[in-house]
Amino acid sequence: MILNIDLRALRVVATAALLLATAATTARGDEMERVPPVTHAATQKECGECHMAYQPGLLPASSWNRVMDGLTDHFGERATLSDAVTAEIRAYLTGNAGRGDGRLLRITEQRWWLDEHDFRADIWRRKEVGSKANCEACHRLAGKGDYDR
Repeated sequence: MILNIDLRALRVVATAALLLATAATTARGDEMERVPPVTHAATQKECGECHMAYQPGLLPASSWNRVMDGLTDHFGERATLSDAVTAEIRAYLTGNAGRGDGRLLRITEQRWWLDEHDFRADIWRRKEVGSKANCEACHRLAGKGDYDR
């Protein structure tokens, strides 16, 4: 069987597929430029004592569950909460979770984050930045869920 292939039509289809793939990749990063702020008092208080209270939309529910399961070694620190407060915060985080790779615990390991933060390693070591987890060093409204600036 001989196939009759219109090369112009094939180029149009290939170009359209490439544009759609590019738009999907761009949207994935752009969708995280604004996320609903933390509105839960216990999350704001307990998490915000040591670091910015990260918005639930920055991780999927399975990642939040793993974070809450690991409070005895919370990224090198011991976070102690009562069982009731732990359950309340877990419910808030998982109930308002975003999308992403649930195998990953860190926001900074999510594909959308990596796509948006392709910087030289020395940027993260600057005194005013300190680490990849310090969102507010570059995004002054990050605590309100605005990562656009």
